[in-house]
Amino acid sequence: MQKALIIGSGLGGLATALRLTTRGYDVEIVEKHYQAGGRLNQISADGFTFDTGPSFFSMSYEFDELFEDCGIPNPLQMNELDPVYTVYFSDRKKPFFIHKNLKKLAKEFEGIEDDFENKAKAYLKQAGELFHDTEHVIVKKNYDSLIQYAKSLIQVPLKHSPLLIRNMWQELNRRFDSQEVKVIFSLVAFFLGDTPFQTPAVYSLLNYTELQHDGYYNIQGGMYKIVEEITKILINRGVKFHFNTEIVSLIEKDNKIDGFIDKSGKKWTADFYVCNSDAASFRGKILNRKKYSPAKLDKMHWTLAPFTIYLGVKGRVENLHHHNYFLGENFEEYASKIFKTSISPEKPYYYVNALSKSNDNCAPKGCENLFILCPVPDLRFKPDWSDKEVLANNILEDLSKRVDFDLIKNTITRTIYDPIDWQNKFNLYRGSGLGLAHGLNQVAALRPKNKDEEYNNLYYVGASTTPGTGLPIVVIGSKLVTQRIEKDYATSDATLQRRKQKV
Repeated sequence: MQKALIIGSGLGGLATALRLTTRGYDVEIVEKHYQAGGRLNQISADGFTFDTGPSFFSMSYEFDELFEDCGIPNPLQMNELDPVYTVYFSDRKKPFFIHKNLKKLAKEFEGIEDDFENKAKAYLKQAGELFHDTEHVIVKKNYDSLIQYAKSLIQVPLKHSPLLIRNMWQELNRRFDSQEVKVIFSLVAFFLGDTPFQTPAVYSLLNYTELQHDGYYNIQGGMYKIVEEITKILINRGVKFHFNTEIVSLIEKDNKIDGFIDKSGKKWTADFYVCNSDAASFRGKILNRKKYSPAKLDKMHWTLAPFTIYLGVKGRVENLHHHNYFLGENFEEYASKIFKTSISPEKPYYYVNALSKSNDNCAPKGCENLFILCPVPDLRFKPDWSDKEVLANNILEDLSKRVDFDLIKNTITRTIYDPIDWQNKFNLYRGSGLGLAHGLNQVAALRPKNKDEEYNNLYYVGASTTPGTGLPIVVIGSKLVTQRIEKDYATSDATLQRRKQKV
């Protein structure tokens, strides 16, 4: 039985391990953190249990495909969100409820955007056509050369080409008149870790996935259930996890990796290796590639850094829903400047997930479990976070006023992760939350490849490689890298059948 060593146990590493064990490979996993999950992690404090990272996802069918591919019934209870989220503007007490039903959504914008329903239908029709014209031709595909990528691009209908030369904000300006609608529809750019002024208009397809195609989902019991369920299956299949184990160097032989060395000096060997650490920074830090030196990496376009607060409060916050966006003034000026400054925002924009609205066991009775995320500059632009308590207080004071509840006075527990914490805990380059951004020069075949350029037995999975960031996209990435491995390290049908019978 051929052995794989997976470096990192984020969703990409776990999903790849699941696919590989199904196909008869022996798998071992090393992880720097003290538990599995990567950014999809968990914190427990004072009777509260917090999801540290992603709080919802789209394209839920990709999880169905993952478990179906591995011969397992989907163990996750996926709850569709309705409304998908709420948006609070600073000059408006009542939030906008964002519904998938366009007629209900149109009522939210009565007197604000004339003929909203027809405008939205036209906009989403174009976005839907783009999604389906590129999903299998561009996204769900491995690339071996730029020529192959060019041939794939030729298959995309020319009618979509204008979206390549406009950013998302410019496209929304063409479609809608009101600032409120344009801002709300542009929020999906932040899901990619970027602003709508830098995100290409092709990502309007995300509006289609959230409002028509599949919507948004969370997991009953919390998002960390994804990690727990997959880990449970892997352990039952004999996969060994080694936590608090950080890879720092390698040994090479004949254009192959002969082993990786951890911080304690121990050598880890396998027939082939899958890196679930950041595919770009790993090539620089561990493989010493000049193309990925810090100077080169710093010139690349990285996603925004997260500033997160995990807050347990006494009492129920009635004016807060499950997923909420709190926006300030001067959206264009804020989004175009704040993420490249060394100063924390005085009036920050932020997202709040109230997990306790749908999961009673995440907080003591009569309490709320709040996850607050504020996108901020990464460590290239703001390396000093000694003011993190000030920023946290600014956010909590603002939120308290807007939901008519004194969060600071009623705080039971509070944990803050600034970009330095995200960098150090989860090996995120410069604290970038979602790895490399998705500009047109960093997508598909132009992202760091999921098979190493020099070592024939080293592969990559995760946000900074093919096809990109986001939970369902990383799950797709696990399928793509497994296809590469199967091509290079084929297993017998008999081994596959034995493995399936074990499940």
